[in-house]
Amino acid sequence: MTQTPRIGLVGAGLMGHGIARNILRGGYPLTLLEHPGNQPVDDLVQAGAQLASTGREVAEAADAVLLCVTGSPQVEAVLFEPGGVLEGLAPGGVVIDCSTALPSSTTRVAARVVEAGGHFMDAAMTRTPREAEEGRLNLIVGAPSALFAEMRPLLESFAENITHAGEVGAGHTLKLVHNFVSLGFSAVLAEAAAASRRAGIDDTAFLEVVGKGGGGGVVFDRLRPFIAEGDASGFRFSVANASKDLGYYHAMTDELGAGRSVAEAVEALFAGIDDQGLTVPEVIRVLEERKA
Repeated sequence: MTQTPRIGLVGAGLMGHGIARNILRGGYPLTLLEHPGNQPVDDLVQAGAQLASTGREVAEAADAVLLCVTGSPQVEAVLFEPGGVLEGLAPGGVVIDCSTALPSSTTRVAARVVEAGGHFMDAAMTRTPREAEEGRLNLIVGAPSALFAEMRPLLESFAENITHAGEVGAGHTLKLVHNFVSLGFSAVLAEAAAASRRAGIDDTAFLEVVGKGGGGGVVFDRLRPFIAEGDASGFRFSVANASKDLGYYHAMTDELGAGRSVAEAVEALFAGIDDQGLTVPEVIRVLEERKA
């Protein structure tokens, strides 16, 4: 692409809204899919974004289409259902899947996109909506080297750290490994905080000892505001999404024949939360109130 590529985006939700904002700031023409799951997009429209009513229309207006949807079923639907992205994708058009998806599905999806004359890369995200708005996401990319190099300037418009993990599917594979580690740490810290409270330990003492010892790190820092002040705003990741991602990790390890005994315990903890709409930090309160 010698000229500034036109970009389409499907999924202007908590993460996608920030991505869209920074794509516009980077000077890229942007078309968004109108969808009830979007965050309010008036600010994006005022900044120059165009709206389209179908995935096909988004693709017709774009050289590259980013997908920021929940997971594999949503990716397949937005691409392949009637009126979907694939219907409008021009020869040589690029699909960039920023969702958290099952790698085996990603491989099949990529094959269909390539068969239709397009290109495909997975660019899984980590970090939170706050970093999305700041243009400071982490991306884990699975793509051929040439396509990665071609798309990197676009990715840099909304990401701070970009890792090329390998060929198609590698981004989604490493994202699931990452999320298992992150959610595993979250589960351990949540259960420890709940036990500490049940024992009558002051939260300040708990935070000082664990934070300065073996529990310190990114996940601890995201949970700290909730433990200290009941503020979950810095870790707006739902229990439902945790359960979904751990389910994908479970399926992936099945396909790989890899061990997952720890992952099964973590998955059971999140699946056992009745209100899947809670955020991950709020699990601490549930565990504190739950009887063994």
